[in-house]
Amino acid sequence: MSNASASSQPYSLLVVIVNYRTPRLTIDCLHSLVDEIRSLPNTRVAIADNASGDTSVAEIAAAIATEGWSEWASFVPLDRNGGFAFGNNALIRPVLQSANPPPYFLLLNPDTVVRPGALKALVDFMDTHPEAGIAGSRLENPDGTPQESAFRFHNILTELDFGWRLGPVSKLLKNRVAVPPISQEICQTDWVAGASMIVRREVFEQVGLIDEAYFMYCEEMDFCLQANKAGWSCWYVPESRVVHLVGQSSGVTDTKAARKRMPQYWFDSRRRYFIKNYGFLYAALTDICWASGFAAFRVRRAVQNKPDNDPPNYLQDFLLNSVFFKGGSIEESKIF
Repeated sequence: MSNASASSQPYSLLVVIVNYRTPRLTIDCLHSLVDEIRSLPNTRVAIADNASGDTSVAEIAAAIATEGWSEWASFVPLDRNGGFAFGNNALIRPVLQSANPPPYFLLLNPDTVVRPGALKALVDFMDTHPEAGIAGSRLENPDGTPQESAFRFHNILTELDFGWRLGPVSKLLKNRVAVPPISQEICQTDWVAGASMIVRREVFEQVGLIDEAYFMYCEEMDFCLQANKAGWSCWYVPESRVVHLVGQSSGVTDTKAARKRMPQYWFDSRRRYFIKNYGFLYAALTDICWASGFAAFRVRRAVQNKPDNDPPNYLQDFLLNSVFFKGGSIEESKIF
């Protein structure tokens, strides 16, 4: 890392931020961390740029220098855009291999603004719950309304619900759906959004780093699943509040923008998750459940003359990227 002094001394928390063509948002995120650093002085922040190819490197480096953040922040421009896991791992790996790695790592999106006390709430929770391997913040909109950020692992029933979008089906599966009601209390969950996710060092040491074969999407779910298999629990900590400006890097989940065709890496990640963790046959069954349900939903939508809010060519792209066309290979996702 550049500015090696920021990471050469023992500290308790490393905040990891990966920028991709959002320099102003990254700088705003760093501004929101200033008071958090004061309240948790044993915190360091590492920022990587995933080969943005714009003004990101110059802007972020200049902000760190002019704002006087170099005592706690370091910045690494990467030579290629290998995706979310690749960028985070590039910062986490050398720290884990150092003489004094911190007990906690916080993955934080650049399109976030940290509310006061958010980092301390996560650290305090982890300190008092040694069985917890991972915990996530309450993500929220700028007006304070909560976003969904604690989930169940995806399986054949969640895919059935995703595809059919039918009230009776969702009601029948209410205790199995991927997105449970947002909790107001600390609670155990299957996985949390990687936009603000704290990880105990021992989890990385036991299960390894985040799978870089995911370019984007499903990687944090997969990582939480590997931790779960190793006996670590995952928790949702709503006292840790973080504003999340959804989908600013990828544009895929930006609900305010016009719907775009789903990128190739989204389909690659979904297929990889199911084949890797459940096998080819199970992945094939999930594809059948989703595709058949979604086809039926499209017919209902047309008959009922409801607005079409789905991405263009969604069903066609899904089928072409299903295991029936792509097979059981889970090679590294390509960058598009």
